[in-house]
Amino acid sequence: MKRQSRRAFVATATGGLALLAGCSSPLSGSDSDARDAALEGADNGGGGIDDDGGGRDGGTDAGDDAEDADEEFDLPLRTVDVPLGYELGALEEDALSGGVPQDGIPSIDEPVYDDADYGDEILDAGDPVFGIEIEGVAKAYPQHILVFHEIVNDTIEGKGVAVTYCPLTGTAIGFERGDVEFGVSGMLVNSNLIMYDRATDSWWPQIHPESPLGPLEGNALREFRVTWTTWERWRAAHPETEVLTEETGHARNYGTDPYGAYNPDEGYYTDEDLLFGPRNENDDYHPKEVFIGARSDDGAVAFLKDTLREDHLLEATLDGTDYLAAYHHDLDSAWVYRNPDGEAYAVDGEAYAVDGEGYDADELPLESVNAFDAMWFSWYGYYPETEVVA
Repeated sequence: MKRQSRRAFVATATGGLALLAGCSSPLSGSDSDARDAALEGADNGGGGIDDDGGGRDGGTDAGDDAEDADEEFDLPLRTVDVPLGYELGALEEDALSGGVPQDGIPSIDEPVYDDADYGDEILDAGDPVFGIEIEGVAKAYPQHILVFHEIVNDTIEGKGVAVTYCPLTGTAIGFERGDVEFGVSGMLVNSNLIMYDRATDSWWPQIHPESPLGPLEGNALREFRVTWTTWERWRAAHPETEVLTEETGHARNYGTDPYGAYNPDEGYYTDEDLLFGPRNENDDYHPKEVFIGARSDDGAVAFLKDTLREDHLLEATLDGTDYLAAYHHDLDSAWVYRNPDGEAYAVDGEAYAVDGEGYDADELPLESVNAFDAMWFSWYGYYPETEVVA
């Protein structure tokens, strides 16, 4: 295949593949020792990317919450509005070492991009990519690259953003970062990546990005949508897309995946084994079953992805407010919306109709709530009170 021949030129000296993947075994010593070690030696450089930091309305000024930061910085934050189901401090108490120290999994801080033709060289049609579109700029982040790095500190149209991926929980989520870089802390909770910011060393669990530890404790990051799809689907929808290249500045064998594979699915991504147990467990579904998860101040909801593929439109009620998930045929994904007035949408081919008007899945005239693919076991670990639509 093209991918194999192209990647044959990539350096293969990885120096302990499973360890670099962050999931081999916990570090020696107590969990508290590991947590303390993960906070030592961080780079407090602040990122160095100019950005107006405005983001969306409703955020708080990070500078007001981090007076001890080594230098002035601008990290867009928001007030916390997502119910966790248990005390925030439990996330810090439950944190376990993933087997690497802070930055043992290196973030990509100077990403290099090429065009869609390059993507055809290194990717097969069914290979997973994480796609974003911001202010007309489309980018694809191949899963086979991010599995070794988990965070890309990027800049789009002058705005600092971070595209993040946790292979153990199957979650790809975007965050606004202003002029602050994020790194991999080396710690996990509910098997999920805990990021840290290089301005204050505060922790940020990826799925529930409210800081449980550090000067910014209790604040939450601002998110943007990342679409988990395949290269073939993303390229067709965005022929002018940029593609993250394997020129990451790190020697990795990008032709392998330390956990298994997605094309076809195998290994950790399909079996029932967990490397780290979640805080809350539920065996109603296979632990790696993929749900489209969304959360707001109304609560958390999980839509079974296979059911979305079949029914196209699913509905739920959270704290008295209606929500709906609309399946996007071209991208094999879904958008989730608040529907407070209970408007009656209907499936109309590949569109969704209301009052005689049809809309694409990503363009319904409702308030969109950030939604993303997630493995069942970790979603439930964070949100045991989640509403489930299966």
